[in-house]
Amino acid sequence: MPKVVYVDTAGEGRVIDASVGESVMSAAVRSGVPGIIGECGGCLSCGTCHVWVRDEYLDQVGEVGDMEDDLLDLAVGDRRAGSRLSCQIRMTSELDGLTVDVPDEQVV
Repeated sequence: MPKVVYVDTAGEGRVIDASVGESVMSAAVRSGVPGIIGECGGCLSCGTCHVWVRDEYLDQVGEVGDMEDDLLDLAVGDRRAGSRLSCQIRMTSELDGLTVDVPDEQVV
């Protein structure tokens, strides 16, 4: 089972087991990761699952689609080169250890 590391605003990592095919957002919501709300349930309509993918994983998570690109412009946290909506990243065995940062502004 691949693991995702969600790094919070204090720099602490939380390691979560994710199923192959599960979205990074779904694994976070299921496990109660602060700052990943997933208000739309992964339907690509809200932007409440914004994360910053670490540089070493950018090539592996795929390209940003047009709708995702538009929503990232409206995200609460600053948009960066590694900005992604976690609902659009599906876990694979190759992504084991994927590390994402949760924007400070999303954590209540």
